[in-house]
Amino acid sequence: MAYSEDHIALAAEYALGTLDADERAQVETMMAVDTEFTAIVHAWEYRLGVLNQMAGSVEPRPIVWENIKAAIGHSTAQQAPMALPEAPAEPVAAPVVAEAPPAVVTADNSNVIQLSGRAKRWRNVASVATALAAALVAMLAVQVYRPELLPEALRPKPRIQTVEVKTPAPSPVPSAQYVALLQRDAGSPAFILTVDAATKNFTVRKVGADAEPGKSFELWLISDQLPQPRSLGVIGGSDFTARPVLADYDAGTINAATYAVTVEQAGGSPSGQPTSAPIYTGKLIETVPANAPR
Repeated sequence: MAYSEDHIALAAEYALGTLDADERAQVETMMAVDTEFTAIVHAWEYRLGVLNQMAGSVEPRPIVWENIKAAIGHSTAQQAPMALPEAPAEPVAAPVVAEAPPAVVTADNSNVIQLSGRAKRWRNVASVATALAAALVAMLAVQVYRPELLPEALRPKPRIQTVEVKTPAPSPVPSAQYVALLQRDAGSPAFILTVDAATKNFTVRKVGADAEPGKSFELWLISDQLPQPRSLGVIGGSDFTARPVLADYDAGTINAATYAVTVEQAGGSPSGQPTSAPIYTGKLIETVPANAPR
């Protein structure tokens, strides 16, 4: 049985001997009916008894006894002469007094009943808490698996999740490819000109032509739509030369034009017009049609 601090303090005071008659009677009654409480009292007696043995006896000073005698009126200076009582003539028989029946001690079980009541209340609280926890678990399970069984106010709010779907960029539509072989008298090509119809960029690949020292090859566009040849720039010394200069011309002019190469001074013609007759010429032909799989 769990005892309160009041019960433990009561047992300690009983061991100390500081209780009044009623409290001592209460403790002795509890000890008569409760062995565990008796063990608590004995434990306190053992602890306090050890402390009592550690303290030695102290003899009071003589003045203390004189003060006690003076207080009770029995000092030696005021004592009257002692007189002996006269012996009685005949012994007188004392009246027979019947002994009173022994008092019946009634155990006070109020503390036991009170503690039992507290334990019952704690059991009721624990039962209610267990029931509430079970109900909460059941409600959470219904919210997760069968939310439609709950009232509208208890249903979980639907989660709205926005998913961004990235559409792949459309593949570029293949554009037509045009090629011109720039050559002299139907011989081996000196340059290969490639033109992309979508971007109007061109690439010149040097195949079999070598520029003379101090000279440069220059590419020209010759068309009936133009009053005079237009320079497309100097062909570099590397194998490939790429430029975007055809963007200024429409597709019809680009596809129908004649492309020619002249030999100019280093860096190209200073006047913007050919200074010599073309030595390599060619026209574009479509090698890859538009929308053709690559």
